[in-house]
Amino acid sequence: MKWNRIRAIIWKEFIQIRRDKPSLAIALLLPLVMMLIFGYAVNTDVDNIKTVVFDQDMSSSSRRLIQSFEATGTFNVVGHVFSYEELRNSIDGGYAKVGLVVPPGLGRDLYSGKSASLQIIIDGSDPLVATKALSTARMLAQAKSFVIQKERLQSRGINEKSLKMPIDLRSRVWYNPDMESIKFNIPGLVGVVLQNITVMLTAFALVRERERGTLEQLIITPIKPAELIIGKLIPYIFIGLFDVLLVITVAVFWFDVPIKGSFLLLMSLALIFLWTALGFGLMISTVARTQLQAMQASFALILPSVLLSGFMFPRESMPAFIYFIGNFIPITYFLRVLRGIILKGVGIEFLWTEVVWLVSMSAGIFLLSLLRFKKKLD
Repeated sequence: MKWNRIRAIIWKEFIQIRRDKPSLAIALLLPLVMMLIFGYAVNTDVDNIKTVVFDQDMSSSSRRLIQSFEATGTFNVVGHVFSYEELRNSIDGGYAKVGLVVPPGLGRDLYSGKSASLQIIIDGSDPLVATKALSTARMLAQAKSFVIQKERLQSRGINEKSLKMPIDLRSRVWYNPDMESIKFNIPGLVGVVLQNITVMLTAFALVRERERGTLEQLIITPIKPAELIIGKLIPYIFIGLFDVLLVITVAVFWFDVPIKGSFLLLMSLALIFLWTALGFGLMISTVARTQLQAMQASFALILPSVLLSGFMFPRESMPAFIYFIGNFIPITYFLRVLRGIILKGVGIEFLWTEVVWLVSMSAGIFLLSLLRFKKKLD
């Protein structure tokens, strides 16, 4: 074994690495980016749960009670509603995950020493959020009851044994009453699996043509860039649709997660998502020069999207900047579609925002890929 030969190989490898600037940039910068993103995104604490309030009492006591809920930091009151229908629409549409219902006469009942009921309605499709909301509400109701008892004892001299619990918290969990985590995870897993497969499929499309030399044959044909891109995407659309049917079949018949909404609507919106995800993969293939670079870029997209989309951790608990980044990831909106249709059974009237985002992303990625692709060899 000669050290001189080994040293020559080492020097040659360093030269190769230096020449492959995209791979070098990914290798050096990706760990820093991942640490920063994951450090903020990986957070099991649940805060700022979006809450709507149906205050039928409109008294100082009810306002104080609502302020107590906000003061915990767990609940974030994002609006007030004036009927049960508005409350249901807020939760069905994903605008809120908790509904707080204050009955009429709450302030009067508390002042007269009677027990007053308070209702909390929770979106159980996310068991982590539902469990935290329910436990915090129960502790808060108990704590406020003791405060009210103490105030009454001091002001009226009533015997403590004659008091009932002033606040009777009544909870209802919608969509997933048993708060089973599998019913939350499986619809999300459907989206993650579809994204990973479709992005990886098209990420290698143009790169493979370039490495095999078949891109030269396309150059001498009258095919336009738009025609080439569309022709590249359509076969993978059929593969993606087959994968959609496959993973949904497994979810329904193996994991026993029934689809409560329209299957036709689910497939239609899945088609839009597939086109968007395939476009991202094709965009990667217009940038990458080798299949290794395409694979690295695919993982650079896939890993953050799993964490920032709300698949594993509630987005409401993320810092504002990380939350903002998640808005530009297609699966963020497709997860809402999946959980909305599968778990809640909602229709397009509650999902049109997600559809607009997916269609806009799909059009933007297609145009960007078209601009990036040049029908010539570098």
